[in-house]
Amino acid sequence: MMTPPVRSASASASDDLPLAVGPAMSASVGRECRLFTATLIAAGRLSPQTLTDAVARLTDAGCAPGTPEWLDEGDAADIAITADPAAARTALEGAADGVDVVVQPAAGREKRLLVADMDSTMITVECIDELADYAGLKPQIAEITEAAMRGELDFAAALDARVALLRGLDASAIDRCRAERVRRMPGAVALVRTMRARGATTILVSGGFTAFAEPVGAEIGFDRVIANKLLVAEGALTGKVATPIVDSGTKERTLREARAAMDLPEAATLAVGDGANDLAMIGIAGLGVAYRAKPIVAAAAAARIDHNDLTALLWAQGIRRRDWITA
Repeated sequence: MMTPPVRSASASASDDLPLAVGPAMSASVGRECRLFTATLIAAGRLSPQTLTDAVARLTDAGCAPGTPEWLDEGDAADIAITADPAAARTALEGAADGVDVVVQPAAGREKRLLVADMDSTMITVECIDELADYAGLKPQIAEITEAAMRGELDFAAALDARVALLRGLDASAIDRCRAERVRRMPGAVALVRTMRARGATTILVSGGFTAFAEPVGAEIGFDRVIANKLLVAEGALTGKVATPIVDSGTKERTLREARAAMDLPEAATLAVGDGANDLAMIGIAGLGVAYRAKPIVAAAAAARIDHNDLTALLWAQGIRRRDWITA
């Protein structure tokens, strides 16, 4: 098979469409014709052959693909399509090892609001599991956490049960845990700081704890942080959290309220998370992303990032590496 050219991202989308598609688009202005973008992401591993194969799959699926355009050569590329985005996603996901695929409307692709989960999304760990290790209870608590994130347990009830097991733990363990265990997810700083620099609002909403979320949010660069508060008395955890609990409903409500306050359309919003308590906000976002997520979330989300770090969400918005803020 002859490998078709891959254009630079400076070429226009209409120029990149096949000859048979371009005139059809021009003739259909005002007739509900929509342009979609399929973004293929595999940092340092994306080859022209992978793009050739992607075009063939999209053609077979009836998606009328254009010529691929590099966002960053070898890292990420766009393919314009004019038909059946659901079929495009099905055709492309899993077609090549290590490649993430995001299919979305081309218009409004860059987002103005980011609402993000913290544990296992913006940081690499589940804070309550790591904190439990200081009490010698990590396996027991981690099992409950995993079940809750899979959607098998009520989140609030599972949180209460886990925190109750930590009753009496010296509060100094919180600072130790944060210093010794909490690490930023690769790409978190670039995602948040780049979006903020381009005028977006960024909100960290965590079912975890303010003692972790507030420092993490400040370090990464979020505008706002919302999380649960662990209650402490006489230098030890009481086994309780302040109410109301930050849960799935809080995350959804935060996105809705921020969107309304900013007078944004749904399409201008991005939500990202990994657990069942993120499903509601992911479901109402313009681009809802399951990031290295539990199966229930990966199956429900409009987009999945399984292989790349959080900078994939910058490429998904059409933002090239040269425009990233990394420090």
